[in-house]
Amino acid sequence: MSSKKNKRKFKGTLQGVILSEFADNPFKALNYKQVSFNLGIRDKATRDMVRRVIDQLFENGDLIEVKKGKFMLPADKLNKFANKHKYITGTVEMKETGKAYIISDEGGDDILIMPNNLNHALNRDHVKVLILPKRKGRKPEGQIVEILKREKDTWVGIFEKSKNFGFVVPDSKTMPYDIFIPKEKTNRAENGQKVLVKLTEWPEHSNNPFGEIVQVLGRPGDNDVEMQSILSEYNFPLSFPKEVEKDADKIKYSLSKEELKKRRDFRDVFTITIDPWDAKDFDDAISIKKLNENLWEVGIHIADVSNYVKPGTALDKEAYNRGTSIYLVDRVIPMLPEKLSNGVCSLRPNEEKLTFSAVFNLNDKAEVLSQWFGKTVIKSNRRYTYEEAQKIIETGKGDFPDEILTLHKLATIMRQQRFTNGAINFNTVEVRFKLDEKGKPIETYIKEQKEANHLVEEFMLLANKKVAEHVGKTARNKKAKTFVYRIHDEPNPEKLNTFVQFLKKMGHHLNISNRQALAQSYNELFNKIKGKGEENLIETIAIRTMSKAIYSTDNIGHYGLAFPYYSHFTSPIRRYPDMMVHRLLQRYLEGGSSVNKEEYEEYCKHSSDMEKRATEAERESIKYKQVEFLQDKVGKVFEGVISGVSKWGLFVELSVSKSEGLIRMQQMADDFYVLDEDNYRILGRNSGMVYRLGDKVNVLVKKVDLGRRQLDFELVD
Repeated sequence: MSSKKNKRKFKGTLQGVILSEFADNPFKALNYKQVSFNLGIRDKATRDMVRRVIDQLFENGDLIEVKKGKFMLPADKLNKFANKHKYITGTVEMKETGKAYIISDEGGDDILIMPNNLNHALNRDHVKVLILPKRKGRKPEGQIVEILKREKDTWVGIFEKSKNFGFVVPDSKTMPYDIFIPKEKTNRAENGQKVLVKLTEWPEHSNNPFGEIVQVLGRPGDNDVEMQSILSEYNFPLSFPKEVEKDADKIKYSLSKEELKKRRDFRDVFTITIDPWDAKDFDDAISIKKLNENLWEVGIHIADVSNYVKPGTALDKEAYNRGTSIYLVDRVIPMLPEKLSNGVCSLRPNEEKLTFSAVFNLNDKAEVLSQWFGKTVIKSNRRYTYEEAQKIIETGKGDFPDEILTLHKLATIMRQQRFTNGAINFNTVEVRFKLDEKGKPIETYIKEQKEANHLVEEFMLLANKKVAEHVGKTARNKKAKTFVYRIHDEPNPEKLNTFVQFLKKMGHHLNISNRQALAQSYNELFNKIKGKGEENLIETIAIRTMSKAIYSTDNIGHYGLAFPYYSHFTSPIRRYPDMMVHRLLQRYLEGGSSVNKEEYEEYCKHSSDMEKRATEAERESIKYKQVEFLQDKVGKVFEGVISGVSKWGLFVELSVSKSEGLIRMQQMADDFYVLDEDNYRILGRNSGMVYRLGDKVNVLVKKVDLGRRQLDFELVD
C-alpha cells in the first residue's frame, strides 16, 4: 500500500479510519487482519489494537458480524460513507444459489443482491434497497435495508427430524434456507413427511429462520399430497371458508317475471356452448340468427355472475382474494364455490340462464354493422365438445351443421383480418396427461388448437374488444370513464435485439423495422419452423422477449392482439377482472358516474399478481407430472431437442412429454467439451463434435429425482 493512501486513511480517529475501510469494501466481510493489511499495518501491537477497536465497534452496533470474526457495516452506517446515497424499492427474485435480483418498481436494470446483503429477505418480498457503489464492468449491486412487505410466511418442504429439534428442507428452489423447528413446534410430524411450515422469527445473527409446523400434508410422492403442496406453496387455499359456503348456499336460482322484464329474451334463439370434453363450468355461449341473405345476428352470452355475487359479501371478498381459478393437472381449484361455478351460473344445455351479452349484426364479410350490450336470458340448445364441433367443420355432418359452419366461416374471416392488422400468432404448446385412478400419468400428449378452438376464440375476442371500445373509445374532448383493461406492452428493445441475434445464429431472420413488419415477420418465422426440432424452443424464447399481459386502468392497447382497446369480459366464473368489467359496464350502461381510478388500479394489480401466481402453480403441477411420467422409465431411450446450453451441460427437452433434463458436461466422457456461449453450443476439443441449441438428440433417462423434480439424461449415439 502506498504511503499516500496510508496518509489519507489516518486522517481522523482510528475508529473512523476503520469504518471508512469497511465502507470502501461494502461487498466484503473483513476480519481484523484484512483491515490491518489494507491499512498498511504490519506490527502486532497495532494489529491487536485494530482487533480491539473492531470488537468495540461491533458491541456498539457500528458493525455486524456475518461470520465468526468477520464483520461488515450495517446498511444504515454504510449510507454515511457510500459514494451515492440512492435507494429504490422493488421485488426480490431469489435464485437457487442464494443470491437475488431486485425488480425495481421504477423499471430499469435489475439490481444484484449478494447473499450477505439480503438482510433476511425472501423471494417476492417487497423491499427497500440501498444502491452500492458501482464496480467497473459489473452489474448494479445493492443491499436490502428494509423488508416493506413479506410476500409469504409459509413454506412446503420435507421434515428432517432430530432428537431435540428438526429442520424443514423447502421444496421451492427459490427458498435457499432450511427452516429450524424447535422440538415443541413439530406438530407430531414424522421424519420424511411433507409439511407446511410457518416462519415465526429470524434472529439477526442466525443463518436460518425459525418456524413451526402448522400442517402435516403426508408422504412425498402421493398425488394428493403433491398437488396440495403446490397449492400451499403458492398460498392458495385448499377449501372455502364456512361463511363463503353459507353465502353460496343462500343463493337460489329463480327466473321471476320481474327479472325477465329487465332482460332481452334469447331463449328462442339458437344457442350453443363449445368447451373441452371435461369442462364442468360453461361461462360462455354463442347464439346465431339469420336476419337476411347476407346478415347475421351473433350473440356472445356470458354467465351473469355479478347478478349473484354482490360486492362486500364474503363470497365476493373470497373471489377477489383468489383472483382466478387454478387449473392443476388433475383438478380445478375454483374461484367460486361449486354451487355457482358448476350450477347456478353454468350455462348448461336446456336450462334457462341469466347472462350478460354482447350482440352484433355481422355481414358475410364479418364486418360489425351494429352492436348491443346488456342483460339477457338464454336457453342453450346444445353442448358441444371441441372434438364434436371440429368434426362438423371437417365433414359438414352432425347436429346443426349450417349454424356451426356459418360461425366457422365468420370466425375464419375475423382471424385472417386480425393477423393482417398485425396480431402475432403464438402457438404455445400445451402438455396434457392421461392419469390412472391414483393420479399417476400413464400417457402424455400435446393439446392441439384446431378450427373449433379458433371459432370460440374469435368471438370471445370480438366481445372483449368491443366492450373495451364501448367504454374507452370516446370523443377527442371527452375523458373516458375508469375501466379495467387487459393491456400488453411493446417488447423490450434490449430483449428483442438479443432475440434477433439468437435467431441469426440459428439461421433465421426477424424484421424489427416497425410494428407491422415485426408482427408479420414473427408469423412468417412461426410458419417456417412449424414441425421442426427448434419450433418449441424458438417460440418459448419469443414469448419471453414479450412483455407480460396484465390488467390496468391505464389503457395502452394489446400489442400481441393488435387491438387498441381490449378487456376481459367473457369468463367471470373463473376470473375476477371479468366480474369487475361486468359491474362497470352495467353501471355505465345505466348512466352511472366513473369509479375511483386509484382504487381500481389496486384491484388490477392484485388480479395480475394472482394470475401470475396461478400460472406458476399450474406449470409446477405439469412439471411434477412430467418427471413422474418418467419415474419408471429409467434406462429407456427417447428422442429430444437440445433446449439449453450452459457450463453445466446440455438441457434436452423430450419430444414425447416435453420434459426437460440435463446431460452433465463432466459425464460426456468421449471428449473434452467447451462452452461456446455466444453461439449456443458446446464443442469437442479433440473431435470437433458440435452440439447446438435446437439439435435433435437421443438420450437415455439416467436418473429421476421426483422430490427435486429433476431429470438426468445421458447422450446416446
